[in-house]
Amino acid sequence: MARIAGVDLPPQKRIWVGLTAIYGIGQPRALSLCAKADVEHTKKIKDLTEEEVNRLRQAIEVEGRVEGDLRKEVQMNIRRLIEIQCYRGLRHRRNLPVRGQRTHTNARTRKGPRKGAVAAKKKVTAR
Repeated sequence: MARIAGVDLPPQKRIWVGLTAIYGIGQPRALSLCAKADVEHTKKIKDLTEEEVNRLRQAIEVEGRVEGDLRKEVQMNIRRLIEIQCYRGLRHRRNLPVRGQRTHTNARTRKGPRKGAVAAKKKVTAR
Protein backbone atom coordinates (compact mmCIF):
# COMPACT_ATOMS: atom_id res chain seq x y z
CA MET A 1 0.00 0.00 0.00
CA ALA A 2 1.37 3.39 -0.99
CA ARG A 3 1.67 5.97 1.77
CA ILE A 4 2.35 9.53 0.64
CA ALA A 5 2.25 12.67 2.83
CA GLY A 6 0.97 10.61 5.77
CA VAL A 7 -2.06 9.31 3.84
CA ASP A 8 -2.69 5.72 2.78
CA LEU A 9 -3.77 5.86 -0.84
CA PRO A 10 -6.62 3.54 -1.94
CA PRO A 11 -4.94 0.65 -3.82
CA GLN A 12 -7.79 -0.11 -6.25
CA LYS A 13 -7.97 3.40 -7.74
CA ARG A 14 -5.95 4.97 -10.51
CA ILE A 15 -3.10 7.26 -9.45
CA TRP A 16 -4.68 10.55 -10.53
CA VAL A 17 -7.85 9.73 -8.55
CA GLY A 18 -6.04 8.24 -5.56
CA LEU A 19 -3.82 11.30 -5.11
CA THR A 20 -6.95 13.39 -4.48
CA ALA A 21 -7.24 11.61 -1.11
CA ILE A 22 -4.41 13.91 0.01
CA TYR A 23 -5.67 17.26 1.34
CA GLY A 24 -4.65 20.02 -1.04
CA ILE A 25 -4.43 17.86 -4.18
CA GLY A 26 -7.32 17.99 -6.61
CA GLN A 27 -7.67 16.32 -9.99
CA PRO A 28 -5.74 18.89 -12.07
CA ARG A 29 -2.86 19.01 -9.60
CA ALA A 30 -2.79 15.20 -9.42
CA LEU A 31 -2.45 14.96 -13.20
CA SER A 32 0.35 17.54 -13.25
CA LEU A 33 2.16 15.73 -10.41
CA CYS A 34 2.00 12.45 -12.35
CA ALA A 35 3.47 14.19 -15.39
CA LYS A 36 6.28 15.78 -13.34
CA ALA A 37 7.10 12.47 -11.63
CA ASP A 38 7.05 10.73 -15.03
CA VAL A 39 4.44 8.22 -13.86
CA GLU A 40 1.56 7.05 -16.04
CA HIS A 41 -1.58 8.54 -14.46
CA THR A 42 -3.86 5.68 -15.58
CA LYS A 43 -1.89 3.08 -13.62
CA LYS A 44 -3.47 1.62 -10.48
CA ILE A 45 -1.86 2.50 -7.16
CA LYS A 46 -1.32 -1.17 -6.25
CA ASP A 47 0.77 -1.59 -9.44
CA LEU A 48 3.22 1.23 -8.57
CA THR A 49 6.85 0.36 -8.01
CA GLU A 50 8.74 1.73 -5.02
CA GLU A 51 10.75 4.00 -7.32
CA GLU A 52 7.59 5.53 -8.80
CA VAL A 53 6.17 6.15 -5.32
CA ASN A 54 9.41 7.90 -4.33
CA ARG A 55 9.29 10.08 -7.46
CA LEU A 56 5.69 11.04 -6.63
CA ARG A 57 6.70 11.88 -3.04
CA GLN A 58 9.51 14.11 -4.25
CA ALA A 59 7.24 15.85 -6.77
CA ILE A 60 4.70 16.57 -4.03
CA GLU A 61 7.40 17.94 -1.70
CA VAL A 62 8.73 20.24 -4.43
CA GLU A 63 5.23 21.33 -5.52
CA GLY A 64 4.23 22.88 -2.20
CA ARG A 65 2.09 22.57 0.90
CA VAL A 66 -0.27 19.62 1.43
CA GLU A 67 -2.01 17.96 4.40
CA GLY A 68 -0.90 19.30 7.82
CA ASP A 69 0.98 22.38 6.62
CA LEU A 70 -1.89 23.49 4.39
CA ARG A 71 -4.52 22.83 7.08
CA LYS A 72 -2.47 24.85 9.56
CA GLU A 73 -2.10 27.73 7.11
CA VAL A 74 -5.86 27.84 6.40
CA GLN A 75 -6.64 27.81 10.14
CA MET A 76 -4.14 30.61 10.75
CA ASN A 77 -5.74 32.70 7.98
CA ILE A 78 -9.20 32.23 9.54
CA ARG A 79 -7.83 33.03 13.01
CA ARG A 80 -6.25 36.23 11.64
CA LEU A 81 -9.58 37.33 10.14
CA ILE A 82 -11.31 36.72 13.49
CA GLU A 83 -8.64 38.65 15.44
CA ILE A 84 -8.77 41.74 13.25
CA GLN A 85 -12.58 41.62 13.50
CA CYS A 86 -13.23 42.13 9.82
CA TYR A 87 -16.62 41.21 8.36
CA ARG A 88 -15.46 37.79 7.20
CA GLY A 89 -13.95 37.11 10.62
CA LEU A 90 -17.24 37.98 12.34
CA ARG A 91 -19.10 35.61 10.00
CA HIS A 92 -16.64 32.83 10.87
CA ARG A 93 -17.07 33.52 14.57
CA ARG A 94 -20.88 33.32 14.33
CA ASN A 95 -20.81 30.22 12.12
CA LEU A 96 -22.68 31.95 9.31
CA PRO A 97 -21.93 31.88 5.57
CA VAL A 98 -18.84 33.96 4.81
CA ARG A 99 -19.14 34.61 1.09
CA GLY A 100 -22.33 36.63 0.84
CA GLN A 101 -24.93 33.88 0.62
CA ARG A 102 -28.45 34.55 1.85
CA THR A 103 -29.43 33.26 5.28
CA HIS A 104 -33.17 34.01 5.49
CA THR A 105 -33.73 30.65 3.83
CA ASN A 106 -31.08 28.02 3.13
CA ALA A 107 -27.60 28.09 4.76
CA ARG A 108 -28.63 25.07 6.85
CA THR A 109 -25.25 23.40 6.42
CA ARG A 110 -23.49 26.31 8.08
CA LYS A 111 -26.20 27.24 10.60
CA GLY A 112 -27.09 23.69 11.66
CA PRO A 113 -30.53 22.16 12.13
CA ARG A 114 -33.51 24.44 12.60
CA LYS A 115 -34.44 25.42 16.10
CA GLY A 116 -38.15 24.69 16.47
CA ALA A 117 -40.57 27.26 17.83
CA VAL A 118 -41.05 26.84 21.56
CA ALA A 119 -44.63 25.86 22.37
CA ALA A 120 -46.44 28.32 24.63
CA LYS A 121 -47.90 27.05 27.90
CA LYS A 122 -51.65 26.72 28.09
CA LYS A 123 -53.19 29.33 30.31
CA VAL A 124 -55.31 28.02 33.16
CA THR A 125 -58.68 29.73 33.12
CA ALA A 126 -60.08 30.70 36.51
CA ARG A 127 -63.59 29.34 37.16
